[in-house]
Amino acid sequence: MRRGLVHVLAWLLATGAAVTLSWWGVHTVMAGTAYDPPRALPITAADATTQGSKPLDTPTARPAPSKSASARPPAPAPSATRPPGTGPSPTATGSGRVKAYDTDGGRAVFDLGPASATLVSATPGTGWSMQVWKTETWIRVEFGKGADRVSVFCAWHDGPPHVEVGTY
Repeated sequence: MRRGLVHVLAWLLATGAAVTLSWWGVHTVMAGTAYDPPRALPITAADATTQGSKPLDTPTARPAPSKSASARPPAPAPSATRPPGTGPSPTATGSGRVKAYDTDGGRAVFDLGPASATLVSATPGTGWSMQVWKTETWIRVEFGKGADRVSVFCAWHDGPPHVEVGTY
């Protein structure tokens, strides 16, 4: 009986050491890769004020998508607007320059300057994927889930930055 306990104890120690060594090795190799959770900037309730949403008045027509695969991103303008009352909920910090847009697909945060804008963070919702396109005059964040798409489009080519949110 005693000999059996010694064997079980030795097996448990060896197995525990092997599992620990394997976990440590995999953890070390995978650290800093795409498997890490996304990091988003926290916006505290004390620093943020919620403003009313402003849905877009008119839908924008979108050309039919082509069947060929291309390296270019889709057209930069969103295709259709949300129904009234379901638009984004912009949130501004004390400076009034950083605004967050919460959508069905996720959250996009922009730093809106007088003549340009930068993307602070973009976080897709659970089950949604995300793509970002940037040029010198616009930034587009698109959240996708199956056939559903939500686009947050910030442009400043014809004046100060303005943000539009569209679903299609």
